[in-house]
Formats: sequence, structure tokens, C-alpha cells
Amino acid sequence: MSVEGRACILEEPGTPAVVREITVESPGPNEVLVRLVASGVCHTDLTVKMLNGNGMAFPIVLGHEGAGIVEEVGEGVTHLAPGDPVVLAYRAPCEQCPACRRGDPRRCYMALRPKQRIRRKSDGALCSQVLRCGTFATHTVVHAKAAIKMPAAMPLDKACLIACGVITGVGATMNTTPVFAGSRVAVIGCGGVGLSVIQGAKLQHARQIVAVDVNSVKLEWARKFGATDTVNAREVDPVAEVRRLTEDGWDGGVEFAFEATGIPACTEQAIKMLAYGGRATTIGFPAATDSVTLNLGDMATGVYWNKAGLNVCHCGDALPSSDFPLMAQLYLEGKLDLDGMVTRTIGLDDVEDAFHEMETGNVIRSVILF
Repeated sequence: MSVEGRACILEEPGTPAVVREITVESPGPNEVLVRLVASGVCHTDLTVKMLNGNGMAFPIVLGHEGAGIVEEVGEGVTHLAPGDPVVLAYRAPCEQCPACRRGDPRRCYMALRPKQRIRRKSDGALCSQVLRCGTFATHTVVHAKAAIKMPAAMPLDKACLIACGVITGVGATMNTTPVFAGSRVAVIGCGGVGLSVIQGAKLQHARQIVAVDVNSVKLEWARKFGATDTVNAREVDPVAEVRRLTEDGWDGGVEFAFEATGIPACTEQAIKMLAYGGRATTIGFPAATDSVTLNLGDMATGVYWNKAGLNVCHCGDALPSSDFPLMAQLYLEGKLDLDGMVTRTIGLDDVEDAFHEMETGNVIRSVILF
């Protein structure tokens, strides 16, 4: 039996997102129907809009950072029941790809997906769902293994942030490029993901965390979330300043540098910030034509002589079934600040305004409350 609701939809390329009535079919085998309680507005949703759907068929239900309540389970689902609070993961391991078969589900590159079950009510058009989720909606259907049960004490308006921005940043420091205790860390870009990297580095007991941005407000946020030093890249050469701040008598530079902007020059800067044997990690979403130029031979900052490494982070290389509950537990223990990540709460009709704020204002996360 289908349910009716509302969703924020991209109907065609180059047009604003609009709220439309939808119908959502009952879940099929290994699927669950979820009534959304909250959804974060992530930069990836804006990117999908700006890239005219990024290859998805229109109409498209936006959103992938959602949390809600299970309303119905499909055949074969035994680990969830109606009434369970869940966070939706956009990359539940497929169990079939080469990475999964070799026992490395964190590197799965297929992800389980549900059958499309959301339709625009006016004409019955089948809707795509951003990252297999579609959380800018009152209801959605996802694969059951992508619905991760939350503790009863976990507030869902904060839990939704775990789904993407928080796990991407914290996971970068725990899974993609594990930060060791006592290390020096640089974080370039202090939006939602970068601030989560800072929190992750703090949780991993880094001794020095240098935040880099061109926005003084974001640098103030970085201090609040655990940065020990800040660098305004609009005022100074960020590479030289990070290396100066981290000089310890042996060498300047950091063991770990995380780029959370998607700007190619920032990846180049991250590598030049490294101490000998350090590793840079690129997290930001690049354009198809983006490229970087890496120096090999410079004795201080070249990749060869400095023995530098480069990693790529996708969603914190998370294993949602274990990492999402861990993030929730850290929050409940007061070790992970999610409250401070929510800059504003909005309604479903305010998504376009939230996109505008994301581009021009000082906002960490807008959260849609249903």
C-alpha cells in the first residue's frame, strides 16, 4: 500500500528545486519505508543541482543526510521493525564487488540500492533519489542495510548529520588515513566536513591541529571544535605558515593534512604542508576536469624527497553498520559535538534559501525538520 507525502524535487536542468506531492510505494524485499524526521542540507545536494542532475534521470528527489522512523519493512528484513529510529547510509556494502569479496567492505564501490519507489503524484513520474536516499522528502524507501538503527536516546535532528558530513570528516581521520596520537594535523577548509575532520583529529589525540581557511568566521568555528592553531589563507601563504607553526626542531610540517574543499590547489598545498613521510588526504568533491600538479624533486616539499603520500576519502571509508552507532555513542558521551554543527533549522520549503546560504553565508549545516 502506497503512502502520500511531499518532497523537494529537481524537475529539470537549470531550474530551482520545488516541493511537490509524491506517492511512495511499499518496500520490496530487503527494503524499508522510512518516515523522515530530519535531513541535513549537504553541499553534495547543491552540487547535484549545479551539475544539472550529475547524470541522474529527472525528476530527482534531493537529499541524502537523513534520519527517521521505520514505518514498514519488506520481505526478508529481520533486523529492523516499524518504530525503529534509523540514520540512512548512502553506501551500504554490496557484498559482491571485489573489495567486499576480499573482506574489505570499507572499500566497496558498488553499494546496495533499492528499487525506485517514489513517484511525482501529478503525473506518476518515477523519481531518482540522490545517492540512493532522497531524504528531502517526508518518506523514502532505502535498502534495509542502509538503514542503521540508532539508540533510543539519540535525537534524530542531530543523528542525521552522521549520515554524510560528520562520518566523512571523522572517518577520514579514523579509517581513510588513521591519525596517530601525538601527531600534527592540518585541515584545509573549515565547513561541515572540515570541522568534522578537526573533531576526528581531536578524538584521535593529535597534539596539534592547524585549521586553514579564508573565512575568519569559519576559523573561529575551528577553534571551538578543537583546532589549536588557525591560518587565514587570505592573509598569509598557508603552506609557509603551517610549516612555521609546526616547526619542532626536527622539521616543519604535519604528519597528516586533510583537504576538505574540492579545490585542486588545496590538494597541492596539503602535500606541501607534510613533514617527512606524511600523508595528505583529499576529501572535497572535484569537477571532472580538475587536476593537480605535484612537485617531485624539491628537497623540502617535493613528493619524492619528502616521501609524501596521497589518499582519497569517500564518505570516511565508513562501515555504516558499526561506524554510525559509534558516532552516536560518542555524541551521547559528550565527545562528539553535533549540536554545534546545526547552524539553522528549516522547513522543506526553505531548501533553495539554504542553498543560497551555503554559497554566500556563514553556515555549517541547515537541518530540515519534518
